[in-house]
Amino acid sequence: MPAGAEPASSGQLAVAGERAGDVGGHRSGKIGRVPSCRGRAYRAEDLGARARGTAQVRCVEPGDWAATLSPDWGDAGWRWPRHDGVMGTSDPHGTPAQRWLARLSLALAGAAIAVMVVFAGLQSLIMLAVGLAAAIVSVSAAYFFLSRRGIWRWLSLAVFVLTPIAVIVFFAFRRLLLVAVVSAAIWALAGWIARLSLAGDVGDWQMPERPAQPPARHPYLIMNPESGGGKVGKFGLQRKAEELGAEVFLIGGPEPVDVARVAREAVERGADLLGVAGGDGTQALVAGVAAEHGIPFVVISAGTRNHFALDLGLDRENPAACLDALCDGVELRVDLGTVNGQTFVNNSSFGAYAEVIDTPAYRGDKLNTTLNTLPDLLQGHRGARLCAQSDDTRIDGPQALLVSNNPYGTGDIAGLGRRVRLDRGTLGVIGVTVGSARQAARLLRGTRAGGLTLADAKQIEITADSLQIPVGVDGESVLMPTPVTCTISPAALRVWVPRSRPGVPAPKPAVNWARLRHLAGGSGR
Repeated sequence: MPAGAEPASSGQLAVAGERAGDVGGHRSGKIGRVPSCRGRAYRAEDLGARARGTAQVRCVEPGDWAATLSPDWGDAGWRWPRHDGVMGTSDPHGTPAQRWLARLSLALAGAAIAVMVVFAGLQSLIMLAVGLAAAIVSVSAAYFFLSRRGIWRWLSLAVFVLTPIAVIVFFAFRRLLLVAVVSAAIWALAGWIARLSLAGDVGDWQMPERPAQPPARHPYLIMNPESGGGKVGKFGLQRKAEELGAEVFLIGGPEPVDVARVAREAVERGADLLGVAGGDGTQALVAGVAAEHGIPFVVISAGTRNHFALDLGLDRENPAACLDALCDGVELRVDLGTVNGQTFVNNSSFGAYAEVIDTPAYRGDKLNTTLNTLPDLLQGHRGARLCAQSDDTRIDGPQALLVSNNPYGTGDIAGLGRRVRLDRGTLGVIGVTVGSARQAARLLRGTRAGGLTLADAKQIEITADSLQIPVGVDGESVLMPTPVTCTISPAALRVWVPRSRPGVPAPKPAVNWARLRHLAGGSGR
């Protein structure tokens, strides 16, 4: 330990660092539930901090499972930056807890196979074949349901519903149902323990916080009373914001309101903080103005889905709690995406989804409009043929293309709906090419599927065989001339969030059996 450094306080372990070239300007973060970190900062030989030009103080309480699965903090907390921007553990052999959990997971996976072999014998092969065939039939039926109309659509729906029922009846008739249930349960337990073992590989997934300084003297909030089914009125957001000293502009009237112009005029009159209580489309337009002028931005989760608020760790059930950012907040520096110069906070979509929301009837009847539009899109009878090109990735003819402000998680199905961090300085790219039921069935291979492309990029250009294409910018349809260029602006937006907030849960790692075997065979140091 360097001279002058003090150990962490009793009962805590600390890894501390300082910003490269910034004397005394360190920032703090937490892992798990830690009430305080009284250990003083000291210089740490932190590879991840040097790579990013930053470092953080980290504290963990004894018995915290996240700390138990983390690398050996007593050895200076060595870490390296992974390709996805999250800092990974430095010890390739993992901690003792990781190694034992990996061994248990592999043992349970073997037990799941053994149950089928012992109690079903050669019929276990039939079980596997039937299960695989049922999955392929179900996915193919789902594709035909979406890509066909009339009798073929409803026949496909019937096949989709009846396939799992037929599998259950088949297993019961062959007296294999109990074997299948027990084996599946053990396999699920093996997967859960595998994720626990790999949790230590998640690393540094929390965005660093800064003091929200200086205090805003003229906060200006734009609120949409109709958004989210009337959350502005339901939660008394206007009154509560005005009690905190904010000026409130309510969107109303029969004519569309140019919220970006309203925000710019507010800045010209002296507003030193902008905020929005509304949907993500409105959030993006005003966030672009805030970033342009370098002033803080406050997100109030008064929309319908509130995806941006979700990834910021805000309270989506009580929008009024977001107003605490005005009086007791911290600052996060997040990236902004741009598509042909227009800001987006979540994503820009091309292809099927963009074509659907561009349909005039979509707002009034989303479900039927989607079902009526998809057949022509999936069969190539409608919509432009797209081609996406980034620095090292090319996607030809995708039916759907999503370009996001930082990549979405792919560790599990639930993770596809959120981003781990918003400050990686990279776009996430997801392309789906499904022109037939066969290609749809290949999606069962997950990230290895031939019709699925996952990539990161600093910039991506989308061309088409049409002069203009619809683009879904944070859920709002915009017609743009081709080619369309998406870029990322790192740390462009100063977002103020409440100091006390639900936060972002730790990302679930993908089950990597090769990594598990490596951990299980490791002996540590």
